[in-house]
Amino acid sequence: MEKRKDFKTSIGGQALIEGVMMKGVKHSCMAVRTPSGEIDVETWDNPGPKWYKKIPIIRGVINFVVMLIDGYRTLMKSAEKAGFDDVESESKFDQWLTRVFGEKLMGVISVVALILGVALALLLFIIVPAFLTKLLQPYISSRIALSAIEGVVKIAIFVIYLALVSRMEDIHRVFEYHGAEHKTIFCYEHGNDLTVENVLKEKRFHPRCGTSFLLIVLILSILVSSVVTWDSLVLRVVLKIACLPLVVGIAYEIIKFAGRHDNILTRIISAPGLWLQRLTTAEPDASQVEVALASFLPVLPKDESEDDRW
Repeated sequence: MEKRKDFKTSIGGQALIEGVMMKGVKHSCMAVRTPSGEIDVETWDNPGPKWYKKIPIIRGVINFVVMLIDGYRTLMKSAEKAGFDDVESESKFDQWLTRVFGEKLMGVISVVALILGVALALLLFIIVPAFLTKLLQPYISSRIALSAIEGVVKIAIFVIYLALVSRMEDIHRVFEYHGAEHKTIFCYEHGNDLTVENVLKEKRFHPRCGTSFLLIVLILSILVSSVVTWDSLVLRVVLKIACLPLVVGIAYEIIKFAGRHDNILTRIISAPGLWLQRLTTAEPDASQVEVALASFLPVLPKDESEDDRW
């Protein structure tokens, strides 16, 4: 097979519990390693063209919400396929939930987990930094300085949180699949044959990554915070939450641009996120790469030109 030149794919993915989900132009696929050692593969069609996909900022906000919902749904489903809901290991409370909700249990858990996740994010990255920085207001009069300190607190919380969870065995496994996902996409973008051996040779740090996206959101939120009032802590928190859609939309356009181009500007933009991926990705083994490939191959477009949709 003749090697083609490098190009930037629009295919993206997400690490799951013992698996990987890939989203292509027309199809999505999740592959999960089951307790028996087999790879369970599930493929589905993506929704057709949407009106918002050509509108900058707006598409970023809607895509973020869709990705958040789909991410939780596939994450919970992967836990089920990987055997994490084994009845033998259930507590009495878990068994009671199963009796009450029946087949709807996973859906209920997904909704609750999503709500709790969003609430935790707002608490850690908006409320807590604003509250801690507000304590310094009697000693620091400069709004710009206060906003800068608040930004440092946000990023510190983010990095410390990632460093702590990466030490958890189950989370570290997910981060290994995250690395397998990135390596697989890189292998495809570099025009190499999609084999386990070739994928393992690739880098695990990719500029178009959720970790980089979240870091850009934090940095942009610092800039936005510099013009938001410090007179009232409650009002400041409310205004910052109200500005979140704009921040997310701009961050999406930046990460999309950085993933599409390779120049000095995009390398500078991507550098902090690539560094942070040292915490959110880990080197996968061959069996994990097999799973990533199993999720990637079904979403490849028949015509490579169809993969140029950004």
